[in-house]
Amino acid sequence: MSLIGISNDLKFKEYLDPRVLSSLSEEELVFKPYEAPEITDILIERAKLAFQEETLSEGVINMIAAIAAQEHGDARRAIDLLRVSAETAEREGTEIINQTHVKKAQGAIERNTITEVISTLPLQSKMVILSIYFLENLIDNSNTVSTGDVYEEYSRLCKEIGMDSLTQRRVGDLINELDALGIISARVVSRGRHGRTKEIRFSIPKSLLESTLREDKMISGKIRW
Repeated sequence: MSLIGISNDLKFKEYLDPRVLSSLSEEELVFKPYEAPEITDILIERAKLAFQEETLSEGVINMIAAIAAQEHGDARRAIDLLRVSAETAEREGTEIINQTHVKKAQGAIERNTITEVISTLPLQSKMVILSIYFLENLIDNSNTVSTGDVYEEYSRLCKEIGMDSLTQRRVGDLINELDALGIISARVVSRGRHGRTKEIRFSIPKSLLESTLREDKMISGKIRW
């Protein structure tokens, strides 16, 4: 019997029981992300099936391939960008897809991704995001938000809406998860004899974050913005 395992987690094998790992006698293969020329070839083949001749202006496929190679090397996301670019051109009543449509599509995909990620987060994670949001609006640019500040604000908001709050350690875990998702940036800094803490800032536009959370029925009707 052969067993094939596929994972994006490079530490996947560390989670396995040593007895299981020793019995696998595994051979590990690493698949590199696609580079721009490879993505270009894939997009050209897809475009032949999807579009009529002379629908794409010169440089569109190369531009999409370059964006994909620099950001993620994912052919599926490159194809998605090509599709959204075509939809953008169609909505504008344009018969030719150009680089301007690609730029608009890139922005739309980024906004949609952020909205989807935030809207599907658990309520407790959303409350942590709200805590950081309100704190950033209160302080000036010379100051930063710390984990202690976030927990105090989070506890206040939970009390305001009548929701049980988590422990400070669990809120710290949620902050780490939000950092991994790219929603916030949490940088560990030393405060000398006062110990270490994390300086927290948003990595996404706050206007987009606010509009997404305002649509959440569990939050919008209870929080005073």
